[in-house]
Amino acid sequence: MNKETLTLKVEEALSEIRPFLESDGGNIELLSIIDDIVKVKLLGNCVSCSVNQMTLKNGVELTIKKHAPQIKEVINIS
Repeated sequence: MNKETLTLKVEEALSEIRPFLESDGGNIELLSIIDDIVKVKLLGNCVSCSVNQMTLKNGVELTIKKHAPQIKEVINIS
C-alpha cells in the first residue's frame, strides 16, 4: 500500500473514532506515519483524561489496524 493510500485509510479510521472522542470534549490529529508507526496528538479533554492511554490502544489503535492492518503501533505525541 502506498503512503497516500495508507494515510487515507488511517484518516478514515480516525473519522470513525472521532465522534466518540468529541462526545467527551476531545479530538485527535494525525501527525505522521513512518515505518508503519502512526503518530497522533490527542486534543481537548483527551490530553488530561486519566484513561487516554487505554483509549489510544483499545480504541484508536484497534480501529486504525482494522482499516490498515500493517500498522504496528499508534503513539501519542504530546
